[in-house]
Amino acid sequence: MNELLPVEAEGFLSWMASERGRSRNTLAAYRRDLTGYCEWLVVQHSSMMVVDRAQLDQFVQSRRASGAAPSSVARQLAAIRMLHRFMVEEGVRLDNPSADVEGVRVPAGIPHPLSEAEIDALLAAVVATDPASLRDRALLEFLYATGARISEACDLSLGDLDRNNRLVRLFGKGAKERIVPFGRAAAATMDEWLTSGRQHLEPVRWARRGDQEAVFLNTRGSRLSRQAAWVIVKKYGGRVGLADKLSPHVLRHSCATHLLDHGADLRIVQEMLGHASISTTQVYTKVSQERLWQVYRQAHPRAEQR
Repeated sequence: MNELLPVEAEGFLSWMASERGRSRNTLAAYRRDLTGYCEWLVVQHSSMMVVDRAQLDQFVQSRRASGAAPSSVARQLAAIRMLHRFMVEEGVRLDNPSADVEGVRVPAGIPHPLSEAEIDALLAAVVATDPASLRDRALLEFLYATGARISEACDLSLGDLDRNNRLVRLFGKGAKERIVPFGRAAAATMDEWLTSGRQHLEPVRWARRGDQEAVFLNTRGSRLSRQAAWVIVKKYGGRVGLADKLSPHVLRHSCATHLLDHGADLRIVQEMLGHASISTTQVYTKVSQERLWQVYRQAHPRAEQR
């Protein structure tokens, strides 16, 4: 997105990129949120230089009234707060009008992973007979095996893979690096893709720097985009009746939940997923407990007797 923002907002985005190392996707999200904020200010005949607490409260109320999800409003408010804090630190404004704005409460959601049987059905739906389907099978296996975010998989380069030891280097939010193992099933599909499929999608001349090192390519020989990867996941989900409940992030949820179901340590799962806080990972323990009770109620003859 290339919306022209006020110079103060552009300065903030540049600072987030250069000093804080935010990813392209994160910066694009900030830009979208700040663009909506600035457009609202224009309609109100205001600006970032003069907006006050009351107007910011009004902005939050207007976003809620428009039907925006609480998580979207909370994310946008967080970007606005960071912007105004930056303006104070840079001496652009003396006060921060967002400092005392009441936060937006986001209901705690519980992930909805696939069952192990559904994962098996999904992966079995990919008949790897051509380069594109070899890539698709490798991508799905990789996402489930590692719990990687879709952006992390698409950004993956050949040098990040240690195929001999079945390890991969992933770069998460804030460019934080972590090493994640993957199993034999994922290794086999990745090897087949890289040795028998990928070269058939390589172009005569690489269009962009970095595409040559990309692990996953599209049919034009460029690095696979997040949008294209999303379509691949949904495509095979539709084949097995999971289109409504499947997304790349659901594969990440499924990886974490199944690891915990089989006794993995919570701290290890936190490290694998690249969560900054253990509390984020603990959400998956609730899923496992719910599954435990579901199985118990269905299987124990006196579970519902009084």
